[in-house]
Amino acid sequence: MDTEYYRVADMRTRMRSVGHSVILVVAAFVVGTLLYTMVGSLFQSAGYEVTALETLPPLPYAVLTATQFVGFFAVVAFYVQFESGGDLFDVGRPTLRDVGWVVGGLVGLFVVAAVVSTAFRYAGVDTATNQVIADGRQDPTRFLYLLPVTFLFVAPAEELLYRGLIQGLFRRAYGVVPGILLASVFFGAPHYFAMLGPGDTKLPAVVLVTILGVLLGTLYELTENLAVPVLVHALWNSFSFLSQYAEVTGLLTV
Repeated sequence: MDTEYYRVADMRTRMRSVGHSVILVVAAFVVGTLLYTMVGSLFQSAGYEVTALETLPPLPYAVLTATQFVGFFAVVAFYVQFESGGDLFDVGRPTLRDVGWVVGGLVGLFVVAAVVSTAFRYAGVDTATNQVIADGRQDPTRFLYLLPVTFLFVAPAEELLYRGLIQGLFRRAYGVVPGILLASVFFGAPHYFAMLGPGDTKLPAVVLVTILGVLLGTLYELTENLAVPVLVHALWNSFSFLSQYAEVTGLLTV
């Protein structure tokens, strides 16, 4: 029997959920890459060596990072305007209850990440490092510049795309639980290309991101407010940046 947690919609709705989700992800990365290339060309003409990210000063690096996610916003806005995508998700000012979910969700992310990472370590499985973390360690000031970027661009753009549109499409076709799981796979898979290291270390990192995506998707379904996973996502990234900054600069050893 169909319920809100699991259902099987008609074939057209199911095909639409898969097809539109694939197109949305591909379009977001294509548009983001085009904008990145355009802005990068401007920096290049201003004398910055964009092809060598490790040499970029923190501000141009942060601007380029943000530019990629402007492409996500553009694709989301187009879909909302022309495909009635706004019906797929809800977003509003966080209530006191939502703030509680943000705190609980952030703690949950730390616990889940710690458990999964520990399991990988005991199993002797190495995990790849994210490109952004590796770049930041070359110049730790970049981590500080990335804080506003993650709150204003990265977290809102990714949550609108994956938890808002894609999870909404899959929820409509298959129900809440499959919607969360399928959207999380779409969220985790592209992170493969953002990881540095051998292929056998990238897959565990993608698995970890996918699991964290499940938690973010669950938070959205519980609160019905996309602002909650956006804030949790942004705070999670910010903690990662600040801890890396403290480690590289030696603050953690004081």
